[in-house]
Amino acid sequence: MAKKEQEFAKQDERLEEVNETLTGAGKWIEDNANTISWVVAAIAIVVMVVIAINQYVIKPKALEASNENAKAVVYFMAGDYEKALKGDDAECIGFEAIADEYSFYQQGELAALYAGICYYEQGEYEEAAKYLKEFSANDLNIDPAACQLLGDAYVEMQEYGKAAKAFEKAAESGNELIAPMSLKKLGILYLHEGQNAKALKAFKAIKADYPASAEAQDVDKYIAVAE
Repeated sequence: MAKKEQEFAKQDERLEEVNETLTGAGKWIEDNANTISWVVAAIAIVVMVVIAINQYVIKPKALEASNENAKAVVYFMAGDYEKALKGDDAECIGFEAIADEYSFYQQGELAALYAGICYYEQGEYEEAAKYLKEFSANDLNIDPAACQLLGDAYVEMQEYGKAAKAFEKAAESGNELIAPMSLKKLGILYLHEGQNAKALKAFKAIKADYPASAEAQDVDKYIAVAE
């Protein structure tokens, strides 16, 4: 019986402590009511501003950028890379202007990629690299492809160290199409540079990791050269 009385006494003590804590918290809220009201109001204002910016600035700008890209893509698909880049002095402002004006939007990033491709196709590899190395879309397909093209641009400029890094990054993506292509480019580049051990590693990675790829079908002859 005494034991139960002790347990009840302990429970009463705990309840009293909890009550004191709640009472203290309530008093603090009461004493700081004005401050809390200001904080809540400030948070509400920030949320409203964010919603307004998204609704009336970001969405319209993103749509605007998308429309501009669509105009430039028409020239891109026709192979008129100069107008795709620079615009037509009428309706189309071109990928360069889009990439600059809408740089904070996804469509601006896409315009930068298109600009890089246009410059590459025109043989202007330095300009191509400038746009391609800044491109990022966090896309498992587009990013590796852009990185591989960046490597190709560096090869054309005979900047082989930078090219190797770009091919390595593209290969690290694990993309079933781009990775084996980049590994092959990397291996051939290393062979050209006389770094046979690194070339062999790249070629063997194709055979081991991407046996069904097109690059794996003739990789044995490259392995034989590197060994």
